Amino acid sequence: MNISLNWLKTYLTLDGKTADDISEILTDLGLEVEGVEEIGGIKGNLEGVVVGEVVACAKHPEADKLSLTKVNIGASNGALLDIVCGAPNVAAGQKVVVATIGTTLFFADGKVLKIKEGNIRGAISQGMICAEDELGIGDDHSGIIVLPSETPIGKAAIEVFKIEKDVIFEIGLTPNRSDAMCHVGVAQDIAARLRAHDEMHGAVKLPDVSGFKIDSKSLKINVNVEDTEGCPRYSGVCISGVTVGDSPDWLRKRLAAIGVNSINNIVDATNFVLHELGQPLHAFDYDKIGGAEIFVKTVAAGTPFLSLKKNEIGEYVTLKLTDEDLMICDADDAPMCIAGVIGNPSEGVSATTRNIFLESAHFNGKRLRRSSFHHNTRTDAAKTFEKGTDPNATVFALKRAALLIQQLAGGEIASDIVDIYPQPIENQQISVSFENVERLIGQKFDNRYIKKILKALDMPILSENTEGCLVSVPTNKSDVLREADVIEEILRIHGFNNVPIPQQIRSAIVQTDRIDNHRVRNLVADFLAANGFHEAMNLSLSQSKFYAEGSEIVDNQRLVFVNNTSNVHLDIMRPTMIVSVLEAIVHNQNRQTADLKLIEFGKT
Repeated sequence: MNISLNWLKTYLTLDGKTADDISEILTDLGLEVEGVEEIGGIKGNLEGVVVGEVVACAKHPEADKLSLTKVNIGASNGALLDIVCGAPNVAAGQKVVVATIGTTLFFADGKVLKIKEGNIRGAISQGMICAEDELGIGDDHSGIIVLPSETPIGKAAIEVFKIEKDVIFEIGLTPNRSDAMCHVGVAQDIAARLRAHDEMHGAVKLPDVSGFKIDSKSLKINVNVEDTEGCPRYSGVCISGVTVGDSPDWLRKRLAAIGVNSINNIVDATNFVLHELGQPLHAFDYDKIGGAEIFVKTVAAGTPFLSLKKNEIGEYVTLKLTDEDLMICDADDAPMCIAGVIGNPSEGVSATTRNIFLESAHFNGKRLRRSSFHHNTRTDAAKTFEKGTDPNATVFALKRAALLIQQLAGGEIASDIVDIYPQPIENQQISVSFENVERLIGQKFDNRYIKKILKALDMPILSENTEGCLVSVPTNKSDVLREADVIEEILRIHGFNNVPIPQQIRSAIVQTDRIDNHRVRNLVADFLAANGFHEAMNLSLSQSKFYAEGSEIVDNQRLVFVNNTSNVHLDIMRPTMIVSVLEAIVHNQNRQTADLKLIEFGKT
């Protein structure tokens, strides 16, 4: 998972913290940083490039296409630079971009040029007035860059162009950390660490959704959740009068920084909120929803579903549904989407879409994972749902996405919010013993420090006594279910590296007269290897066709079949090792290797 430092800073004040500091904090929190990459910016950072004013401009007497200019760059001694310029649009009074002597320019086409004082057709040139491509900030070479007249003389060009640099952290996220699947979740973890260690007193700044309001009720939508086990909560809202188009530069850059391609302003808004809040959303073309009615249910096994998944030649793939796939269907019983996994190309947002229905739901992660793997469709939404989303965040995320869509594509909120939540999921209440905290972490803590960490984690203490406390665990932490899980959260925020290493380590030496199976195996392997044998390491799966009825290898009744969606031919656990070794022999013989001695240690 990729996390942008600039994106984090929109929710959290990190003054004085370098990228290395953040990287170390994340790893200490259990969000192991596997890589750090600086992106954006510009090579050389335009060092030595400043704003100048062309004070005078005249034709070069020896070259029709060259001009002799005098340029003021705000030198302390008031000196003007003599610069020979070949641009057709240079003129007196312009504010321009000047590369001073000693500056190294990195052109857009890869060319590198160091600016030196030179003599051009008998005229001294003490710098260079630059075009876009000569600075590496664009491809235009039709003329020099002319800046607004109010641009201060002498100002560094890097400040004028506001070229944004960013740092991307590649995090090896473990499956249990559903709360850290987004930028706000990671920001909350960092904030908890900083608050617990008295480096910070503020909270994470969440997006403001106070401006959300219903403009009209011109679009009607009915939602029926028939499978509440697969969909505990379903929220949605209609938006009318949107204009689908390209996203603005800031949004494309935000998504590109973390490896997400821009599609259009509606889809980009839903992807932005997914990576901001960790809540997947889906935008349907409202006018393509049959009967303006939605059903969340399963359908008959074998039902065909045209999906957005593409084959090798770019054609949409038709999937055969199972009777466990949770589907979003319309009143015509047409499957529009495998819930939380992948949509149908005919129901999605297109250039002609004017009205949308925006979905924000909480789906059963286990169900979605099985569907995702069965159909070999691993989308960002599916990966997020299977780790566990926050059931109590659907409406907040819906409002955030709706406001963002209005900002990007216009339109009006054209319906009430639909929110079907028959059995609200409450915070877990877990008792924590102070003694167990000390026992499991291996360090004595002041009880006040433990309570401070719990507060920093937004885990309110409902009651307490001298022995422990009762903690309320928010629903975004779907993996925190037991006392040991709460203690692990305390340890993460305290810091694994802050637990002292014991001065003594005690261990009992055990002597036995029993045969050491591992040692015997190594002796056998060493002896056979010394006599020319090679050790084979085969799969524990095999093909049932080798053990067809009537085979004398093993009794067909002993076969244990597995549903292997990745390699369908490997459909049984191997009942014997002989077949897999014979396969290795065939493989080698087919490649002109006939002199073989193979051994294998393994299980059946």
